[in-house]
Amino acid sequence: MGIDIPTQSDIVGLTQHRHEASVTIYLSAAELGAQAVVHDPDAAKLALRSAFSDALAELGGTRQDRQALTDAVQELVEDRDFWGTGARSLAIFVSPEGLRAFRLMNELAGATSTGDRFDVGPMIRAITFAHVGYVLALTEGEVRLLHLDATASRTPVALTELPEDAADALTREPATGRFNRHRADGALAQKPEQKRYAVIVEGAVRAAIGSSDEPLILAATSEFEHAYRDANTYGRLLDQAIGANPTSLSDEDLEQRARAILDEHYAARITDWVETFGNRRAHGKGSTQLAEVARAATEGRVSELLFDIDAAQEGTIDEIGEMTLAEEAGPRTYRVVDEIATRVLRTGGRVRAVRTDDMPDGAPVAALHRS
Repeated sequence: MGIDIPTQSDIVGLTQHRHEASVTIYLSAAELGAQAVVHDPDAAKLALRSAFSDALAELGGTRQDRQALTDAVQELVEDRDFWGTGARSLAIFVSPEGLRAFRLMNELAGATSTGDRFDVGPMIRAITFAHVGYVLALTEGEVRLLHLDATASRTPVALTELPEDAADALTREPATGRFNRHRADGALAQKPEQKRYAVIVEGAVRAAIGSSDEPLILAATSEFEHAYRDANTYGRLLDQAIGANPTSLSDEDLEQRARAILDEHYAARITDWVETFGNRRAHGKGSTQLAEVARAATEGRVSELLFDIDAAQEGTIDEIGEMTLAEEAGPRTYRVVDEIATRVLRTGGRVRAVRTDDMPDGAPVAALHRS
């Protein structure tokens, strides 16, 4: 599919870049009349050439720098593998020192900027919540584990440590191996058998997902749900489950229902964060004042930052954290909330991008200070 998932280290590396001849280009497949880049790669290449030409005209710079930029972009245009992607957006960062390009499933608006740094803000916003997780469909006769990734797709996960006869735990006595007559007569399995079965499945699931900390969503009938939750040792099993017998649900159905739960989960996390922020701010451990947060971020005093995904105020922030707002965008200005977010990331903090309605007091930023 050709999708790139930027990591936090990718973001931090890009934010640390400094070169006076730096160009950032975001391309949107939707703005080109396509659902994905692969549907019209020629249009995407043409859009890249056009955006890059505009950037060169604005950038100036030495002949050597301009040639290095041109060569790097041309090499990307000629890379056939890069353009055969289901990505909805492209993020391209190029300077005389090299080029980084990301194929993203997020729908980002097209934009071009030049200056002494890359415009990483839109990509920070795109990865705030990874929208990834696992779905476990548990029934008497079948166990399915799916991984939902940030590319809006799903992948079956093999449960290699699940015994082929795992379901026999529902029908055999643990000590003698004899068939349980109640189960054989068609009655519901007794709670001890359900628990044994759940323990076996839970062990296989933990082995399959390893050290992941992604959310796990359960789809099971009520009796199996209770048994699995009793057996569960994974800290990210969500309280909300898919309220349907998974036997009647395809993998696609499971994915759709699970992603809806993930959306609610992330919304609840933001609500909880805002409540925590209010309590911390009341004790002098938080702020929504833009200038104050800019200084704190520069000094490494911000542990967590919530920022408005739609905030567009341009300006500059100097090396000691003093902020100067600009009346309009220019080649040396940038969105100040994006710059604050990059400084928080560089100093080991965490950032989340949300809509204006989710921001405390409608402020562009809300920061929790380190204890």
